[in-house]
Amino acid sequence: MPGVGAFPMRPVGDRACIIDLPDLDRVLGVAARLRELGLAGVVDVVPAARTVLVVCADRAAVRGVAEAVAGLDEPLAARAAAGAEVTIDVVYDGDDLAAVGELTGLGRDGVIAAHTGTPWRAAFGGFAPGFAYLAGGDARLGVPRLDSPRAAVPAGAVALAAGFSAVYPGESPGGWRLIGRTGERMWDETRDRPARVAPGDTVRFRAVREAVVLAPVVRTGAPRRDPRPSEPALTVLDPGMLTLVQDAGRPGHAALGVTESGALDRDALRRANLAVGNPPQAPGLENLNGGLALRARSALRVAVTGADAEIRVEPAGAGAVRSPRTGSAIELAAGETLRLGAPRRGLRCYVAVGGGIEDRRGVLGSAAHDSLSGLGAPPLAAGAHLAVGPPPQRPADPEHAAPAQPPVARRAVLRFVPGPRDDWFTPEARTAFAERTWRVTPRSNRIGLRLDGDPLARSRTGELATEGVIRGSVQVPPNGLPVLFLADHPVTGGYPVIGTVIDADLDRAAQVPPGAELRFEPVDPDDPGEPLGFDAPVPETVAFTIEIDGRRHRITVPGDLAAAFDRLTAAGDRAKLAELLVELVGKAARRTGRMMPRVSE
Repeated sequence: MPGVGAFPMRPVGDRACIIDLPDLDRVLGVAARLRELGLAGVVDVVPAARTVLVVCADRAAVRGVAEAVAGLDEPLAARAAAGAEVTIDVVYDGDDLAAVGELTGLGRDGVIAAHTGTPWRAAFGGFAPGFAYLAGGDARLGVPRLDSPRAAVPAGAVALAAGFSAVYPGESPGGWRLIGRTGERMWDETRDRPARVAPGDTVRFRAVREAVVLAPVVRTGAPRRDPRPSEPALTVLDPGMLTLVQDAGRPGHAALGVTESGALDRDALRRANLAVGNPPQAPGLENLNGGLALRARSALRVAVTGADAEIRVEPAGAGAVRSPRTGSAIELAAGETLRLGAPRRGLRCYVAVGGGIEDRRGVLGSAAHDSLSGLGAPPLAAGAHLAVGPPPQRPADPEHAAPAQPPVARRAVLRFVPGPRDDWFTPEARTAFAERTWRVTPRSNRIGLRLDGDPLARSRTGELATEGVIRGSVQVPPNGLPVLFLADHPVTGGYPVIGTVIDADLDRAAQVPPGAELRFEPVDPDDPGEPLGFDAPVPETVAFTIEIDGRRHRITVPGDLAAAFDRLTAAGDRAKLAELLVELVGKAARRTGRMMPRVSE
């Protein structure tokens, strides 16, 4: 795919591509042209500083984009966008205003005059909902980012970096240089147009001397007024570690800084919905690591899919506890309680209710909770009441309840397409990425799986210009440890992506627990082959035979201990292996009543 037509083009997994362009004018021109073409299967067009990311529904649509790009003529400059005219009042008292004055040689008053004296163009969104990259201002204001980002930048902060200006829509970490503040609310989902500034708008900053009061941030997911409140159908007795309302998410809004979000294991949500007769993408519940308890307030049909967890239905009074199987339609009577235990395999369970979870706090057509931005319904809390929609008209479909493959246990192999920025890494690092085994850290979440192992070395220094990323992108920050982006990832990033996991394996990635091992297998996006190995679960106990004083004895040890033995053997870690052997032999010696023999190398 590289070198398609006049513009270099790189694959991003099997359902996206990125187009490299020489400047922002051509970025905006190509993005506008692709939107005008209305190509079949194109889900999102994401312009950035020097690239356009095109996200597609399938591989055929990616090939259609390649054909369209090959037909574009060079040069292709940006067309004037018919955007809104936006004026933003700013008090110029930012922490970095004096430093920017020194870096530019303009002084404090000169920076203010330059910032307000030239109109800015909203080029593209990113980072967070309502965060717009403003270009085309005074060229003298092209200052670099801070060497070390701030842990928290306040909402309403007006900032400069790398030739762009922006207003932070909410408090967040950030490395831009702060020159002022505004009381404008940059994102408000209750407005018809949630973003105060959208791509294509013209923005003028106006200096004001009086203090501004920052507009209060609207709590994301605040209820909208509705004259027809629904009767609660479920009461949350215990939300467990984390339970969220999830559906198909918000595809197609990355240009506003809004990521897709939605269920991490999309197939599990689909199967749960089909089992109760719902449309495949109806809103359901995503539960992390069990512990969820729901009490029915009326007769309901539910189904649980995803991780392999114990399911219990407890009666309202006297009666037997039921243990239905995963994926089956479960009839709940009023007063009965549904409980989920800790998963034996996998990490996340999905609960569908006939009629779908009804939540009137949806944003951009979705109730899905986005953990990065806070959009959508908030996490469930004990005592909360859940409403459901009208009973489904379609029949339940138990044939599709069982998963195509069981959830991940301790080890998984994920297929990936190299790039788009694998050329930022040494040949040894590119080889090591695919050959090493990576461990999933407890810092992983819905934004991404953070991996631990030997760091990957870069072949290039400096900053990568901000560009679009997708679910499945494996980004490598300066510490060299990969992060596999999941559903709540930022829509743009400034670290190189060494590879992109193909779409078919992302549901499985959602079920990989902390401590599990991951390996990545490179594939051709046009011929990825069949899903690769997912190891059997670690059993509760494993039997060994060990020779002691010339006699062999059978002992039984916990499965996790035996798995550790296997890992150390494969890794050749002789010191730790000897420690573990001492423990195993000690167990055998205690069983036989003999003195523990010496274990030598």
